[in-house]
Amino acid sequence: MKSTRLLPKDGPRPLVLVIMDGIAYSTSAVGNAVADACTPHLDWLLAHCPYTLLKAHGTAVGLPTDADMGNSEVGHNAMGAGRVYAQGARLVNEALATGRLFQGRTWRRLIEYCRENQGTLHFMGLFSDGNVHSHLDHLKKMLEHAALVEKIPRCRIHILLDGRDVGETSALDYVIPFEEYLAALNRQAGVDYRIASGGGRMAITMDRYEANWDMVALGWKTHVAGEGRAFASAREAIETYRKEIPGVIDQDLPPFVIADAEGPVGPIRDGDAVIFFNFRGDRAIEISRAFEEENFQKFERKPYPKVAYAGMMEYDGDLHIPKSYLVEPPHIEKTVSEFLCAQGFRQLAISETQKFGHVTYFWNGNRSGKFDETLEEYVEIPSDRVPFEQRPWMKAAEITDRVLEEIAGKRFDFIRLNFANGDMVGHTGIYQAAHIAVETVDLCLGRIMKAVREAGGILLVTADHGNADEMYEIDKKTGLAKRHANGEPKAKTAHTLNPVWFIVYSTVKGLTVRLDPSVKSPGLTHIAATLMQLLGVTPPDFYDPPLLLFEF
Repeated sequence: MKSTRLLPKDGPRPLVLVIMDGIAYSTSAVGNAVADACTPHLDWLLAHCPYTLLKAHGTAVGLPTDADMGNSEVGHNAMGAGRVYAQGARLVNEALATGRLFQGRTWRRLIEYCRENQGTLHFMGLFSDGNVHSHLDHLKKMLEHAALVEKIPRCRIHILLDGRDVGETSALDYVIPFEEYLAALNRQAGVDYRIASGGGRMAITMDRYEANWDMVALGWKTHVAGEGRAFASAREAIETYRKEIPGVIDQDLPPFVIADAEGPVGPIRDGDAVIFFNFRGDRAIEISRAFEEENFQKFERKPYPKVAYAGMMEYDGDLHIPKSYLVEPPHIEKTVSEFLCAQGFRQLAISETQKFGHVTYFWNGNRSGKFDETLEEYVEIPSDRVPFEQRPWMKAAEITDRVLEEIAGKRFDFIRLNFANGDMVGHTGIYQAAHIAVETVDLCLGRIMKAVREAGGILLVTADHGNADEMYEIDKKTGLAKRHANGEPKAKTAHTLNPVWFIVYSTVKGLTVRLDPSVKSPGLTHIAATLMQLLGVTPPDFYDPPLLLFEF
């Protein structure tokens, strides 16, 4: 029997990579919708195929510390890039710590614009310390610099409530201390800094992949026009909505405007400057386009003030959205798809709208276009525009139908697909729905296994991070679910720190696949080189090493 680290270039086809978004492995059964679900196909793979666990969070995917949960963006970056790049939060931390952000051309332009026009400096973004899209510490450091160093007299903050990357009803844990923080800063610096508007991240402003422009239009009306239901404070708004809408969680709270005796305290006007302080791009692109595009036609911008606008980072490196940004994003080059195109491999990337950008843009290193129009095909299945807990099966069946069609058609050497269910449904905090979501993915996985087997190909099964594997908030001391006053477990809507599976299902007779024992503590970055070795291409030396050995 011959041993090798590389399959022949004309070896088994297709190579199919299934990314079970938000489905990870946990030793705990508490709130574990993955372990609790009926998953006969995943169970069979784990019982009969070589597999390992991959790190999908923290420093393994370029985040600041191992206490930072992974996310779909950095996860797909890591899988496609083949090595670790410093990611959003880490880059912003460094830019703030060194003072580089405040010395940069964009910050200076915004400050001078405010001074020249006697305008207000506005900050808008996700209001939590979840460290997935943004971090409250970043906002505070910019506010302090604006007040104490730049002496900007007036700032307004437009808060998008989280309840997704942090506790589902934790908004007041952030708002109350922040109001106290602003009061102290106002006294210290003699400035007027206030919260001006807000709403839940899944209700206004933070749409992605153009799934629902109405969210962005509502955000524009709230933040820019200052129109909407008025309250004396953000605390009052949150407390009122919770009384009026039983069971509502932070991400779904309706929009609100803060007003005093003179009216709304912070609409955006000519001569103002606006900073969108999210560092992650997917849910920042659309509002950035609304501020910057001259011939914008997605909704009527009424009013459309003349402002200086910037994002925390460049959210789309190919389309250059936004035009101005405070921190340079990671420059990811020589991704696995670029190498495969150079070798002539035909590739299909497919998902539904909610994760389409992940198997394309983020997989390709934050690059919008294709590397080769003749070799690559991207398929987007439009997502439902209903709450995910109402249709936890989402578009998994439609994705699978198309994948099976393409496997049978033998047009592609490499097919990558993302099932969004475990993540998007997991974020709702609804255990029953997450349970169904996981079972949906398993059912589709079984169909793909059969098609790959009939075609004589190889199937890889993994994930980008965890979510549905931990649907309850867990007490670290007892290992049990935290409880509400009524005894119900507290839902967890955030990602987890759990590892993800990497499973190899080979249907090729005479081929034995096993894990390379020399690869220690593997992470998502090892997937790229593994794809190349399965396609018979020597991975570049700067990639993290492949995971497999072969005997035939």
